[in-house]
Amino acid sequence: MKRLFAAAALFAALAVPAAAQTRALQAVTPAEPPSIVVTISVPKQELTVVVDGVEKYVWPVSTARPGALTPAGTFKVQSMNQHAISRLFGDAPMPWAIFYDGHYAIHGTMAVYNLGRPASMGCTRLHPDNAKILFEMVKARGPQSLQVVVVREDQRISSTSLVR
Repeated sequence: MKRLFAAAALFAALAVPAAAQTRALQAVTPAEPPSIVVTISVPKQELTVVVDGVEKYVWPVSTARPGALTPAGTFKVQSMNQHAISRLFGDAPMPWAIFYDGHYAIHGTMAVYNLGRPASMGCTRLHPDNAKILFEMVKARGPQSLQVVVVREDQRISSTSLVR
């Protein structure tokens, strides 16, 4: 009886198409960790890019000015748009935008003279050249490759924070 059951199980496994077996394996295989980690330090007004565990760039940014908020936390990419425009703020250009928390994004700015100090309504503004570098890097590896970590003085983020 045991041999009959084992033979039936073997036959059933062989009868399942290879594609279905592959999908089943993918379903139980954990996702790869992000290969690009961007850390935005609100107190320092800088953005650090770490690729495959190696720090590649540290750029000045502008985050939220007084009265506005750059949300702290750990985030995934929600969308990317090379030519975004903010409908919330007078059709302001947001080149090379990587959205990570609703309408919050990392994007280029024409107001490069403000980089290094709080000036935005909550987004993280970069020099357009640096925004393009980051955008193209994430585009090449896929949005799932990026993790965005935003740290403010009033909230510390640990490496075990959940990704949204």
